[in-house]
Amino acid sequence: MVHYKDHSPEEVAQRLAERRHSTYLKDLIYGGIDGAVTTFAIVAGVEGAGLSHNIIVALGIANILADGFSMAASNYSGTKAELDDRKRIIQIEEQQIENHREGELEELRQILALRGLKGDLLDQATVEISKDKTSWIDLMLTDEYGLSRDEPYPKRAALATFGAFLAAGSIPLVPFIFGLTAAFQISVFATLLTFFLIGALKSWWSLAAWWWSASETLLIGATAALIAYSVGGLFHP
Repeated sequence: MVHYKDHSPEEVAQRLAERRHSTYLKDLIYGGIDGAVTTFAIVAGVEGAGLSHNIIVALGIANILADGFSMAASNYSGTKAELDDRKRIIQIEEQQIENHREGELEELRQILALRGLKGDLLDQATVEISKDKTSWIDLMLTDEYGLSRDEPYPKRAALATFGAFLAAGSIPLVPFIFGLTAAFQISVFATLLTFFLIGALKSWWSLAAWWWSASETLLIGATAALIAYSVGGLFHP
């Protein structure tokens, strides 16, 4: 989906300032889809095996808490490793600038040349950027090491994953918790609708049409649910 931006000086300045903060889209989408898939997999598997709905609730709640925490912890550890690596590289670059400034200036100059600067403008840009060590290192992080310009926040990433997992993962269980009639059929519909809505929401950050993104996510979730139900059916007495 294409969105048009306001290019007034104030809006541009605000947008660039906000860009310095990490987004948690990947964490939210990842947690939401996985929460709905894994919880419904339990629902479908137990239902396919013809077991009690109380078992569905017990296993489902255990999955939401345990698997949700596991995903959040794994995301925290992975993001923390990225942050630690980033800090290590920054320290290396600071030492290199301190001890081998001319060589680092040459790296900066070649990076700017690859971005299209030439002649006097290239020399001037190299001098000006090198006056601010933070801007200099930021450029090295992205162009030399391929890192994101934004510093990751492990705790926020973990909380985003856990929150999305809890929210989406609880939906397949609601009909069973409240003891609704035709609980499994309602759970199927609610879960598929969740997949569809997550996909539609994801299209806001995509060039794909909302219905395509929604259908793609729905297909992924429905396939996982069908596999779980089919496996559960193998154990039906």
